[in-house]
Amino acid sequence: MATDIRTLEAQHTRFRVVLNRIIFRGMLFVSAAVAIALYQIDRKLAWRFAKLQARNLTRLCGVKVRVRGLERLGRGPYIFTPNHQSHFDIAALLGYLPGNNRFAAKRELFSEPMLGAVMRTLGMIPIDRDDSGAAIDRLRSLKDRAYSVIIFPEGTRSPDGSLQPFKKGAFVAAIELGLPVVPVICRGSAEVMPKGGYLSILPGVVEIEVLEPIATDGLAYDDRDRLRETVRERIATSLRA
Repeated sequence: MATDIRTLEAQHTRFRVVLNRIIFRGMLFVSAAVAIALYQIDRKLAWRFAKLQARNLTRLCGVKVRVRGLERLGRGPYIFTPNHQSHFDIAALLGYLPGNNRFAAKRELFSEPMLGAVMRTLGMIPIDRDDSGAAIDRLRSLKDRAYSVIIFPEGTRSPDGSLQPFKKGAFVAAIELGLPVVPVICRGSAEVMPKGGYLSILPGVVEIEVLEPIATDGLAYDDRDRLRETVRERIATSLRA
């Protein structure tokens, strides 16, 4: 009997993974097309639609997103620096962090036909991970913008869920732009969307925790490493709790 139950559970899981894969790809294609069209009419409406669809995606895939710490935020803008466990972090952060935030994303993603088109339309920021100088210059160009930027300081997804070393670009940009850095914790996304699973999404719970913003007023370029380590330690301490 126990074997039969385990077999049924395995079959249900496989079915759910396939269904979620169809939902994910279908919503990405349709939502991208609609967002691009809306952006030509009303940019704010396009952003509201994109955020709504990110939340709808999580619900349809059976993922519950819990958010804590939003009371710590003011009007912004900020540099958000979340840890990066899986691609599902992007949907969760887009849908549940307040504001029309821009992601800094690896340049290769912009070459994908539909995804690249919607990322360019919505003003996402391409970053060359092999050229840190160019990446920082790109972030410097945001000086006169009023929106917050989400940058994964690890640079890529963690292979095993552990916190990786942080790159300096987000912190150089925060100092030069005079924007507070907001450490953000993502929990549970590695279990929901495991790395190497080819868009395999499992039902589960993802938690987003917003920590206290760290002011950069009065900081200079030479403070970048200290700021980076402060942010990483706060994230690491919260992950251990």
